[in-house]
Amino acid sequence: MEYTNLPRTDIEVSKICLGTMTWGKQNTEAEGHEQMDYALDQGVNFFDTAELYPIPAHPDRHSLTEKIIGNWFKKTGNRDKVVLASKIVGKSSFAKFIRATGINRESIVDAVDASLERLQTDYIDLYQLHWPDRNTNFFGKRGYEHDISDHWQDNIHQILETLRDLVQEGKIRHVGLSNETPWGVMRYLEESKVHASLPRMITIQNPYSLLNRLFEVGNAEVSHREKIGLLAYSPLGFGTLTGKYLGGMQPATSRITLFPQYDRYSSKTAIRATEKYHKLAQDNDISMAQMALAFVNSRPFVTSNIIGATSMRQLKENIASIDVKLSDEVLQGIEAIHNEIPNPAP
Repeated sequence: MEYTNLPRTDIEVSKICLGTMTWGKQNTEAEGHEQMDYALDQGVNFFDTAELYPIPAHPDRHSLTEKIIGNWFKKTGNRDKVVLASKIVGKSSFAKFIRATGINRESIVDAVDASLERLQTDYIDLYQLHWPDRNTNFFGKRGYEHDISDHWQDNIHQILETLRDLVQEGKIRHVGLSNETPWGVMRYLEESKVHASLPRMITIQNPYSLLNRLFEVGNAEVSHREKIGLLAYSPLGFGTLTGKYLGGMQPATSRITLFPQYDRYSSKTAIRATEKYHKLAQDNDISMAQMALAFVNSRPFVTSNIIGATSMRQLKENIASIDVKLSDEVLQGIEAIHNEIPNPAP
């Protein structure tokens, strides 16, 4: 395994991060425990979860994933071996059963306390804002269209004050963003620069894959210059970059078959790009999944690559991608496809 540090900290994390959002729906608790056992044994010490999980969001299931992790901590005593990240839900129509008020002081305090109880721990290493409350482009929306009726109130100072208080109480150690734009990232960083007592965002958890490299437009420069690392999610594009959906295939237990609303990476253009990446992998005698993951692993702005799996076979292949180094020929091939079909799945 390879390791990096969470930016501006001495916390060492594996370059591969174990994603958990299928546990409690597509995976049982026992399967989640098996994944954590194996990942930790392979040197993966960074786990990411959220109060929302498992997905799809549902009133009867939300937060089951955190409970599964908490039960594993209690059973194994491995809490001190894991760097743990979780997230608070923002305002939305699809998760209003968790919270309708958005992210404010009361909701943050309540969410952290509830997560700590479910996770059976005294602290969360990295606490993230799952998505912005304001109207902006994320979750597959390509461009920003300003809505003059959006009366979003800038409560970033209050949010950072609340997070500072929770850091001082020892309930969280560091803070990060997710599904955030360059403007949003810089707005948070500006606030903590002007007010030195406020905590600084150290990571951004955004989508990044062969099918979606939009992070490179704006956020990559922010990442390098401000030393705020990318935690790349959906590096396999909901499994499309394994090739299992090519040719119209619909594996019975796969995510897109079970939840067809997750079509973010399944447009005609995205499929055409996936076919080209698949041929490139075949021509170079490498699995497309490992090629896709190895590409993400190699990017200099990536702090950790969040992989997810519903089977042990998938998990083993994904973790093993850390040992795959792409040749110049493959990297040039990737760039040629990207230049021809850039970012087909925002």
